[in-house]
Amino acid sequence: MATPAPETIRTPKRRIACDGGGDIPAALGHPRVWLEIDDKGWVDCGYCDRHYILIGGPADVEAGH
Repeated sequence: MATPAPETIRTPKRRIACDGGGDIPAALGHPRVWLEIDDKGWVDCGYCDRHYILIGGPADVEAGH
C-alpha cells in the first residue's frame, strides 16, 4: 500500500504553528512547533511532513496558483 502524500497548506503568514492536528481541536498530533517560511516560499514540518506554502510567494507561483 502506498503512503499518502503529505498535506499541503497555503497560508498568508510566514510564521506558522503546527501541532499535527486537523479539524478536531486537541486531536492526537505532535507537540506544537513554530515554523518560519523563508525566501524559498515554503517550509515542511519535521514531525508530520505538512508542506506549508506562502500565498503569493515563489513556491506558490511555481505551483501555478
